[in-house]
Amino acid sequence: MLNPLPTPGEMAAWDAEAIGEFGIPGSVLMENAAREAMRVLECQAGPLSDKTVYLFAGSGNNGGDAFAMARYLMDRAATVAVFHTRPKKQYRGETRANLVLARKLGVPLFHIATANLGSLPQPDILVDGLLGTGFKGTLRKDTLRLVRHVNRLGERAYVLSIDVPSGLNGHTGRPGPEAVRADATVTFQAAKTGLVMPGAEQWTGELFVRDIGIPRAVQDAKPVRRFVVGPQIMRTIPEPEADAHKGSAGHVLVIGGSPGLTGAPHLAALGALRAGAGLVTVACHESLCAEVKGGRPEIMTMPLVDSSQWDEKTAKNVVSELSRFDAVTLGPGLGTGGKTVDFLREIIARCPVPLVLDADALNAMSQAPELYGELSPRTVLTPHPGEMGRLTGSSSAEVQRDRLSAAEGFIEKTQAVLVLKGAGTIIADRKQTRLCPLSAPCLAVGGAGDVLSGAIAALAASGMKAMDAATLGVYWHAAAGTMLENEYPRRGNLAGEIAHMLPRAAKEYTTC
Repeated sequence: MLNPLPTPGEMAAWDAEAIGEFGIPGSVLMENAAREAMRVLECQAGPLSDKTVYLFAGSGNNGGDAFAMARYLMDRAATVAVFHTRPKKQYRGETRANLVLARKLGVPLFHIATANLGSLPQPDILVDGLLGTGFKGTLRKDTLRLVRHVNRLGERAYVLSIDVPSGLNGHTGRPGPEAVRADATVTFQAAKTGLVMPGAEQWTGELFVRDIGIPRAVQDAKPVRRFVVGPQIMRTIPEPEADAHKGSAGHVLVIGGSPGLTGAPHLAALGALRAGAGLVTVACHESLCAEVKGGRPEIMTMPLVDSSQWDEKTAKNVVSELSRFDAVTLGPGLGTGGKTVDFLREIIARCPVPLVLDADALNAMSQAPELYGELSPRTVLTPHPGEMGRLTGSSSAEVQRDRLSAAEGFIEKTQAVLVLKGAGTIIADRKQTRLCPLSAPCLAVGGAGDVLSGAIAALAASGMKAMDAATLGVYWHAAAGTMLENEYPRRGNLAGEIAHMLPRAAKEYTTC
């Protein structure tokens, strides 16, 4: 359900702990890695006999994996050549041991500095073991030339990268400035942070995570902060009781709506209903109630009759009703009137139930950063990058350049749960960061975020903790967007259709 997502440094600590404290030889881990990489290669590239395979071996453990793989390839009757970046005598440890063994077994080895790569015949398969997950910064000129050469050969060959495509930053998933373009990447024990970041797939190709025998005890001794959410999370969707009724399924209040912005609270209400809420009410000015309902009798309204704006007086009227609800979504279509901050401050101070803050509630909060510290652990914030930029005093582009740092830096200021929306949505609190790996272009439509806020509120209303409701809501919403691609492969879907897809996604993901 939640799979560890270590940084390259944390992965190195796992290796060191397994070897130093638990006595697992490094040579065993390297052999396991080579064997798992071979299994992926055979599965993806087909029979290896009579195939021409070039392996590129750097000086680190990835190079050792490549030397070990060369032995397996020889045994499978492939035509093999290994191109190593350093003179043989400079290799150390398990990598050197595998180089020596490959040489004894007759594997052809060539030092890249003396090889004429431009004259090589076209291979069938390329194995990239040049650089590991510790790479960051910018490739040296000679390495950049080598990466480009590998990519030229790879245009007509199957390319497998070991652990990470060479040139890709294992932290951020960005090339420096280029990287090997792999058809597949096999990484070991756990995916590293950069491999699952948005955009990394154009370099990694299909990502395979393979166990190499690092015990659970090692991972428990060196716990990580970040996790990637797996499809098993869908099995935590609340199971309806046989005697369930509308009152026992959770009552969600959506607070929002203003002239010209009545669709947003309607979509939030629809998201809550489709995520299983028994009852949904929208609090809005009485003149907007018919527009907010949008012809849906399932959506109830709380007409606010004595105020035409979201201010402290209106907030007190709403607060007096909050105890009859199980969760609140505040913000869709709220608008940016001058008194909105006062309204928000009153709701935050007096809301007795889980609270989801979205859209204009976040914009109002950015004008009163002292409120960050007043948010309870039952509060969920759902900003898109632009709103996140306003919350942090930066730009949307700055947030997107390092989404993890933006999210984890902000969450230190509050006890709330943060959902940073976008491709690879991040869910974070002070203890954990979770990454949703699903990216669905069908979600890139106005109103999608309103549906999400309603769905999270419905899950919170069912009794789920805020972090779990946010995590499940994000994955469920993304799964629905992914399924919509079957009907709308070029997009064109509406936000309401994301809500309508939620029950179908629940059925699809919980029965597979």
